[in-house]
Amino acid sequence: MITVDTRGTTAYSPLIPAIKAMCGASPGETIEIIMNHADAFQDLKEYLSEQGIGFREIYDGEQMTLEFIINKKF
Repeated sequence: MITVDTRGTTAYSPLIPAIKAMCGASPGETIEIIMNHADAFQDLKEYLSEQGIGFREIYDGEQMTLEFIINKKF
């Protein structure tokens, strides 16, 4: 499993390390993205939906996590 923790990221969009992890993952690999930025979280959910990638949402206070399996090479 690849875990990307973007909490507290302020210098750039939290989506950048998330997409970077997706590009480096192999098909069948699980990725977990941890965020505390609601807009980026929503954007990533929309992107995954557009790509046909199912995901699991986990909420823990202000922390949000998306967990999904890469089904193709990006």
